[in-house]
Amino acid sequence: DGELGDLAGERGLTHRGTEHADGEIGALTSGLDASKRGFDDLVEGEASLDVLFGSEPDLGVDDSVGSKVLGCFERDTFECVGGLCDADRVSEGLEVQLEVHVLVRAVRMRFGPHLLVAAAETANVIRDAHQRDGVDIREGVGLARLVGDAHVNSAELSDGTTLDVDFVIVGIGIRPSTALAEASGIACKNGISVDSQGRTSVPSVWAAGDCTSFPYKGGKLRLESVQNAIDQAHAVAKNMLGAGEDYVPYPWFWSDQYELKLQIAGLNTGYDQVVQRVGDTGRSHWYFQAGRFIAVDAIDAARDYMVGKRLLEMGKTITPDQAANQETNLKALLKA
Repeated sequence: DGELGDLAGERGLTHRGTEHADGEIGALTSGLDASKRGFDDLVEGEASLDVLFGSEPDLGVDDSVGSKVLGCFERDTFECVGGLCDADRVSEGLEVQLEVHVLVRAVRMRFGPHLLVAAAETANVIRDAHQRDGVDIREGVGLARLVGDAHVNSAELSDGTTLDVDFVIVGIGIRPSTALAEASGIACKNGISVDSQGRTSVPSVWAAGDCTSFPYKGGKLRLESVQNAIDQAHAVAKNMLGAGEDYVPYPWFWSDQYELKLQIAGLNTGYDQVVQRVGDTGRSHWYFQAGRFIAVDAIDAARDYMVGKRLLEMGKTITPDQAANQETNLKALLKA
């Protein structure tokens, strides 16, 4: 990146691989001693500037391939990591003619990015698409245990039902990778706690990505999103070089569900009103909080998504009536 390169050049730094004492390139750090000298004292000597980041699965799962699949979504929601991954896998399974059952422990099928849940209006469209293609969705039902010898062959459900299955996909989600930070005395709460520029509680130690909990609209947010990991890493790298700029995320997500394309801009946390906009080929659901536009779910409505995304990036809002009115020229609102 040219901007990062300029900042690095101003400080006499060059981008290069780091060779460790044992000759290994890119070895992982196993610990930090917060009582020792900080990186600030070493920058003039071109010391490495390290960023902590990442996430890891909750557990490992092996699967065997057959003709039936049981999607065991054992959390209260369909979880998302850069997309509606669990529901994506279901639609892919049907494309190769699998018989699919989906368990949702919650009493109502919901889905969305980590800690975020789509409104019923959007969830219903996705549910209907799955059921229309023959998916057996069981809400309010959990998995009691899996049964099998060499591989799984049946699943016992919490309601006493037994299903014959050939392999199982378990939507387990991820957790922030904080072991190194915690062992080093760095403050962690739902991830590694950082300020608006990416600093941790230990001077000169920075963090970015899925593992971080950062300030957002008066609270703290940990966002599992590929785009957030890229954008935040870029911002933190600049701040490590002295830019001094707060990181402000503009989240967006997407997922293909059968023939439907779902695109999401913004975060719907705290919404108190949803309005629907119906177009010739698709629809969109616009979220508002105290009358201010905060997010949009667009289903086969690319223009609505792009306008909503740009409005959020520009710090502009529209009224619920404008969003719902098909006669409203959304693109014109960007110039207002």
